[in-house]
Formats: sequence, structure tokens, C-alpha cells
Amino acid sequence: MNIDVHIINAFSIGETGGNPAGVVFDADDFTKETKQAIATKAGFAETAFVSSSVIADFKLDFFTPLKQIPHCGHATIATFSYLKKNGKILTDHSSKETIDGIRKIEFRNGLAFMEQRAPVMQVPHESMDEIFGSLHIEPGDLKPGLLPTIVNTGNSFLIVPLKDENKLKEINYNRELAYRVSERYNLVGYYVYTSTGNSGFDATARMFGPFYGIDEESATGMAAGPLAAWLYEMEKIKKSQFRIEQGRFMKIPSPSLIQVILEIKDNRIDHLFAGGDAYISGRKIIEIN
Repeated sequence: MNIDVHIINAFSIGETGGNPAGVVFDADDFTKETKQAIATKAGFAETAFVSSSVIADFKLDFFTPLKQIPHCGHATIATFSYLKKNGKILTDHSSKETIDGIRKIEFRNGLAFMEQRAPVMQVPHESMDEIFGSLHIEPGDLKPGLLPTIVNTGNSFLIVPLKDENKLKEINYNRELAYRVSERYNLVGYYVYTSTGNSGFDATARMFGPFYGIDEESATGMAAGPLAAWLYEMEKIKKSQFRIEQGRFMKIPSPSLIQVILEIKDNRIDHLFAGGDAYISGRKIIEIN
């Protein structure tokens, strides 16, 4: 059986950069095992499978090369950007059903945005030595007064605040240690960031997700949401819109822009939307038994 996989780069800057997601439409008849086989063979950080839903506009299932994942930012933005641009969505609002419930989708100024929950934060004090070792960093490499913190807005990511952009660029992480920490806390990955001298961005970041088979990816919408919440809550940057850069320091750079809008109620984050642009970068035919 031949499967047609759309390759759609999400969080692109114009029609350059971004993070390529595999997107398979009309996936209603595929089993979980078939979806995993397709995602493994396709080899993208995440592949989205789109099918019909009775409780939302579309049902999306996300698979990394290793396992299913509850949510995926760039594959969501890739899917809904494509649907909107191809006339499958006629309003500025839509929704997705996932294995973790329903999420809103909004379109603003031609860009797709996905809803995330209010942040929940946890400092993994008992694992700090392993965290430092997994990134080959010292406590003095962190921003003063801040510690690596797990932030969940739908998926859990370890936010690591570095004070030096050169240190972020030079990171050569220990995959085994990072896997162990990620498994212990059910992390999708580490989201390591620092402030950037580029006035067009609030932060620049890198994402390492070995527990889900992702060594590094160029744009992670489900991590940029937690980072924006962290910047608001922990760095006290009290504004409602953030611009996160990612992908610049990869071995093969693919600069990406993720925009995050915080919905504030009573001086607390009630929920948020992360989004951006996307474009079709190719097609791939996957043959499976």
C-alpha cells in the first residue's frame, strides 16, 4: 500500500526555514499500528494523521518515529494552514480532536494558532545534577536566580534558561542522560533558551527530545508556549505576545518563528495560543505492507 505524505514546513519565515511535518489526510481507516509504521518510515520528527471527528472539525493523531504523542505544535500548524489555504476551512475558527481532548484553532492575519492550557510548573530539584550533566553545563551558565523547570501546557518540557547565547550554540547534549531525565518526568524534551540580541525575537531556543526519538528539531510550538509562559511568570516580562526563534543553531540551520499569544485573566495566564506560517515543501510516497 502506498501512502501519500504531504511535507509541510511550519513556523516558517516566509517560505524559508520552519520545521517539516509529515501530514497524512483521510486517515480514518488506519490502525494505530499502521500510523506508527508510516511515521517511522517517513522519518519526520512528527507525522500528523487527519481523520473525521464527531466532536471537533478534524481529528488529529500525532506520531514520532518511536511512539504516539498527545500534541504536536508544528504538525498542527502545518495541517490547519494547509486546510485553510485550500478552502477546507472557511471561517477564522476551527478545532481539533486529539487523544488528550479538544483544542481550539484560530486564524489571525493569515496565520494559524493552536490553543494550549494554562501552564503548570515544577522544579525537578532532585535531578539537577543529571540535568547539568546531560547538557554539559554548570550552574553558573544559567540566568541568575533561575533553575531548569518543567512547564506543561499540554505536553511537558524542561525549560532551561541560559545566560549566554554562545553556550546555547555550543551545546552538545548527552543523549543517554537526557533520555533518562525525560523518561522520569515524561518530558517531550528539553527546551533550552537564552535572550537574543535580535530585537525581532524575545528568545532563541533549541529543543532536544531523545525520549521521543527527536535529537533536535527546528520549531516546537508545544514548547514555545511553555517558554512564553515562563518568560511572563518567571522573568516577569509582562506582555501578552512573544516571538520565539528556533532552529538557528542546528547543524543544518532552519530558522523558525513561533508566535505566542497569552490570554491573561486576573494577572494570571488563563490559556494561550501558539502559531505561525507554513508552506508545502514536498511530497513523499511511503510504501507499507
